Amino acid sequence: MADLIVGADGRPRCRWCGDDPEYQRYHDEEWGVPVHDDRALFEKLCLEGFQAGLSWITILRKRENFRLAFHGFDPARIAAMDADDVERLMGDPGIVRNRLKIQATITNAQAWLKLLEAEGEGAFARFVWDAVGGETQVNRPRTMADIPGATPAATALSKRLKKAGFRFVGPTIAYAFIQSMGLVDDHLEGCWRASSA
Repeated sequence: MADLIVGADGRPRCRWCGDDPEYQRYHDEEWGVPVHDDRALFEKLCLEGFQAGLSWITILRKRENFRLAFHGFDPARIAAMDADDVERLMGDPGIVRNRLKIQATITNAQAWLKLLEAEGEGAFARFVWDAVGGETQVNRPRTMADIPGATPAATALSKRLKKAGFRFVGPTIAYAFIQSMGLVDDHLEGCWRASSA
């Protein structure tokens, strides 16, 4: 299939990961693997927000820098960040220096903490997974053109996130998030990960 690429290891993969070893590792080991950990889900939602308007490989290559800049994506520490922290991060070349996205990450940490305080441990995972009824939705598209930019589930999740106080969580970002976190399995038909799922 035209939308698959065969790596040096002979495995067919979704073409979007190309021949970059780091991108292929992400495709093979992370993308579409179900995640139920509150903190891991929070980190990825923030990173997806930073990715808006950019390619994911840009964020992937800066991910460790983001983790350093945002205290390992510890929501309590991020929620306490102030204007001085925002200015410091605006001068950090290791991350995407976008003031609105940095401020949204702080706001999202505050919203995440409120959700956890109200509903206890695992609240964010339950909140997110409710978008797909608690189970991974397997789509198995034949081509990249068969993968939508957003779905009704992503749109509904986006609305719920916004209502809970999250920012930079539009339907397209929400769909990229649920794809990457394994709520939806969009590995193409013929991809080795699709056959191993």
